Amino acid sequence: MTFSPDSPAQTTSSAITFRTVDLRGQRLSLAALRAAVPRAQHQTMADAEQKVTDIIHAVRSSGYAALSEYARTFDGVDQQHPRVPAAALRSALENLDPAVRAALEESISRARRFADGQRPQNIDVVLGDGATVSQNWVPVGRVGLYVPGGLAVYPSSVIMNVVPAQAAGVASIALASPPQKDFEGLPHPTILAAAALLGIDEVYAIGGAQAIAAFATGYPHPARTRHWTPWTWSPVPAIFSWPPPSGSSKASWASIRKPEPPRSPFWPTPVPTRASLPRT
Repeated sequence: MTFSPDSPAQTTSSAITFRTVDLRGQRLSLAALRAAVPRAQHQTMADAEQKVTDIIHAVRSSGYAALSEYARTFDGVDQQHPRVPAAALRSALENLDPAVRAALEESISRARRFADGQRPQNIDVVLGDGATVSQNWVPVGRVGLYVPGGLAVYPSSVIMNVVPAQAAGVASIALASPPQKDFEGLPHPTILAAAALLGIDEVYAIGGAQAIAAFATGYPHPARTRHWTPWTWSPVPAIFSWPPPSGSSKASWASIRKPEPPRSPFWPTPVPTRASLPRT
């Protein structure tokens, strides 16, 4: 679509405004182009890192109260609890468009074939009588997987996160994706349906740096309570996202969970890289 510079703003929702400028047929200098299409004013990396650090510290200290406040601030939703009910996962799958379901199932099948082929083999090397050195690949027991959301829907990110972890043999998989105001505070139904197709039942409606913090610290924080409640989830030793999270989120998470698990050379993508760790 093209509009003249003086055309009214094109609004697609109450929160997003687009202004399009038609420069066809014009030969403008660099200065004129910059004036016609100014770049957004971005925060410095230091500012972004400080905000992420503040979010993580708030989640660590205040737990669900902080998560609830960030859901209202960033996503415009009021949450009773971020855990997605099992009924919502079932409903999303039951109401998924058949054509979309077929496409997701085919994507899952192909991703699983490739992930299975990537899985490293254990090694036993006999050095002499009674001397054998072995390398065994042992999966991480639990991982947190983050699926971006908001203005777009990424069921492919669910597949690219979950399938390699399953192929690696990870026993416990938790998934988080931002809550959506249009869907009663739950992630997009297609995201939930993709998770259900893969058998993932631990799904949280949490977005951004607060999701990384929730994965890293667990809820409630183990140091603050010994009581297990339905609202409790355990922390994870490894967190993955595809597309990868921002550098500030990763750096801040690393400050909570040290040391970061080593990356295996046998797994080229960032999702399954740390899903299996070698034990010699």
